[in-house]
Amino acid sequence: MSWCVIEPDHGVLTELIQEMEVTGVQAEELISLDLDSLDKLRPIYGIIFLSKTPDDEEDDHHVIKDPIPNLFFASQVTNNSGPTHAILAILMNSPDVEIGPELSALKEFTKDFTPELKGSAINNSESIRTVHNSFARPDPFLPYVPNKGKYDYYFISYVLVDGVVYELDGLKEGPISLGQCYGGQDHIYWLRVVQPFIEDRIERQENKYNVIGIMKNRKEVYTAQLKELLRKRRLTLQPEDEGGDVNVLALSRINDRIEGVRESILLEEEKFKQWRAENIERRHNWMPFISNMLKMLAEKKQLRPLMEKARRDRR
Repeated sequence: MSWCVIEPDHGVLTELIQEMEVTGVQAEELISLDLDSLDKLRPIYGIIFLSKTPDDEEDDHHVIKDPIPNLFFASQVTNNSGPTHAILAILMNSPDVEIGPELSALKEFTKDFTPELKGSAINNSESIRTVHNSFARPDPFLPYVPNKGKYDYYFISYVLVDGVVYELDGLKEGPISLGQCYGGQDHIYWLRVVQPFIEDRIERQENKYNVIGIMKNRKEVYTAQLKELLRKRRLTLQPEDEGGDVNVLALSRINDRIEGVRESILLEEEKFKQWRAENIERRHNWMPFISNMLKMLAEKKQLRPLMEKARRDRR
């Protein structure tokens, strides 16, 4: 029933989302909270703020303990489940995301549960726990990595539900309302509301933090943009078929944008390949290889000289 510490890397979180049978969604580290930068990444379904330690300062905002229609809020009832818990807080509150049969069933089953019971349902979900624990680094000595590990973080999710921006912290008794918002998750307005609250937390963390956006798969976004640009190019070339003059300047601009979008698609493909390779390396247990290599060096009587050289180099 234990949950292992996993690295809260955007490549890890993206594959975790995919392993939970959610498609068309990825995690991306947010280097800047500048609204122009965020605007280019829309739609952003939610934002995760993670820090090394909980914020000890008193929060002036009122925790809502009464049930809120359409808002999924679950208490975090077990250690180390923070990354998965934070992701679920966003996915379960994103109507535009196809969350798949497993999470859909969990959401329906727990819709009338208290936050504590929702958290227990997540904790008792063998499939979710198995996906989470599959990202634990292999440890040759311990079957379970304690929650004081290198990647032990504190997670807070920010979402927009029915025109209200909420802060969801599974270690609190309920959600916190941050204000009303016009538009949906695909608009910049909700990001404008949440921006100052995250920036305030950043100022108090002394660089021991990270901000990750849960957003629509970027390759899918760029592919849709490419399709639209190709359509515009066909329309721009139509006057030539009809014996008229083509708008050369407009055509040149469209071709430049097409080239840029195609390059973005290639970069996304390379990024996903890199994430996949890194995740394979994270999961791989190198101890058998190291053990056999040391054994072979000992058999060839090379191990002791290497150890003595290493001792001399350390001096």
